Amino acid sequence: MASMMQPQIILLKEGTDTSQGKPQLISNINACMAVADVVRTTLGPRGMDKLIHDDRGVTTISNDGATIMKLLDIVHPAAKILVDIAKSQDSEVGDGTTSVVLLAGEFLREAKPFIEDGVHPQNLIRSYRTAAFMAIEKIKELAVSIEGKSLDEKRSLLAKCAATTLSSKLIGGEKDFFATMVVDAVVAIGNDDRLNMIGIKKVPGGTMRDSFLVNGVAFKKTFSYAGFEQQPKKFLNPKILLLNIELELKSEKENAEIRLSDPLQYQSIVDAEWNIIYDKLDKCVQSGAKIVLSRLAIGDLATQYFADRDIFCAGRVAEDDLHRVAAATGGTVQTSVNNVIDEVLGSCEVFEEKQVGNERFNIFSGCPSGQTATIVLRGGADQFIEEAERSLHDAIMIVRRAMKNSTVVAGGGAIDMEISRHLWQHARKIAGKSQLFINAFAKALEVIPRQLCDNAGFDATDVLNKLRQKHALPTGEGALYGVDINTGGICDSFANFVWEPTVVKINAINAAAEAACLILSVDETVKNPKSESAQGDAAAGIGRGGGGMRGGRGRGMRRR
Repeated sequence: MASMMQPQIILLKEGTDTSQGKPQLISNINACMAVADVVRTTLGPRGMDKLIHDDRGVTTISNDGATIMKLLDIVHPAAKILVDIAKSQDSEVGDGTTSVVLLAGEFLREAKPFIEDGVHPQNLIRSYRTAAFMAIEKIKELAVSIEGKSLDEKRSLLAKCAATTLSSKLIGGEKDFFATMVVDAVVAIGNDDRLNMIGIKKVPGGTMRDSFLVNGVAFKKTFSYAGFEQQPKKFLNPKILLLNIELELKSEKENAEIRLSDPLQYQSIVDAEWNIIYDKLDKCVQSGAKIVLSRLAIGDLATQYFADRDIFCAGRVAEDDLHRVAAATGGTVQTSVNNVIDEVLGSCEVFEEKQVGNERFNIFSGCPSGQTATIVLRGGADQFIEEAERSLHDAIMIVRRAMKNSTVVAGGGAIDMEISRHLWQHARKIAGKSQLFINAFAKALEVIPRQLCDNAGFDATDVLNKLRQKHALPTGEGALYGVDINTGGICDSFANFVWEPTVVKINAINAAAEAACLILSVDETVKNPKSESAQGDAAAGIGRGGGGMRGGRGRGMRRR
């Protein structure tokens, strides 16, 4: 009787939404599978693009997994984990963002029947972690090193990696043209880790083939004053002065007050202002520089002054462009024009102002330190150029990774099929349930070649059977065989130069397995309600405040 009379214990705020147990886990898995299905069709050279129209009316056309995931604005808490792994893959490696989401979704899809049958999630997680570890070991074993090759050989190998990445992008039709450009740009910056040393400038108009690479720096002509057109537009071996100061007449600060006892003194104040600016300009000229660039404004007086002395100047240069000019020319950005010595001046072989489409570009080429490059992109529609920029970013990241971790594996689903075969064989030696779970992991890896076939319009079952048969050969000669996108059959991916850096695959399997394990380990979701009473109070406060203002005496009203 006493136990029946015990009061009910309320732990959480009224209206808190809690869902737990098996239905909650199945619901999370379904959400993640739905997200994977969104990007599924974008995989591979024949992948489709997505057109995303946001609330501000901005239209984006892309087949880059990370870009799509960012723009989808997913609110489901479990599905957000897939957005995070796509972002981490993008920032860490640059490519394989669609693959990582697909793999995570497929690992969960394979786990779903086991969860429904009452298997404890921790058993699945344990087996998945073991399988992921074995998969990564197998990738390292199959990797082929490109170390120790001559520079020309290395360039062609890197271009193959870039071409594989670009083949699935919108600019895949010109992949060889852009792959060479990307490799030249990455080789130009050498061991510099800063990605912003490769500038990408977009100029609408022309065709993709009109895009070009500048071994140096190029930036759009900045805002200029009268007198600019009188300045020379081409120099050979000029000295370059980089500034972070204004070269124009300073207006007095607000509320500045000067008291004069004699009107003639006013002229001396005006003269002082002019003397300050002329002194700065004289020092710039005396430095011997033929090109003066500043992050801040260069006024009309300074522009005309430099034009009279055959000096080129540009003000309001973007900060990243100025830093790239500094890195390329060996100059240092100055915050004062006093004591400008030769060591702080930059130099380059050729400077010229060139018309590109509708824009004029300032181009510095033949730079001594040469640790920068600029790709000028041309194309029809703005959305197209934007997508081309995203594609080139992926290719640049891949080439940088391949230079640092100089091992590659066969693409086109070959490596996935080989790991899958390896895990199937290993699972046969295991007694117990984990055999089933490792088999599920192995089956999930086949999603990559299957999706490549589906997206290209081929019969996935037929192609996968051929691949399984080839990879099962005891001699191991079929280990490099993947999907042939052109014929709908299978081919030696490595011989056909469908390569990708090892780090892409390792990162993708690691991240996907971690995400799947994380989602499987969640058995309860607690969603706190927004405090309705707090919102009500706030609304009432606004109402009361508004009423008070209406009924009150306005400012300056006389009391009666």
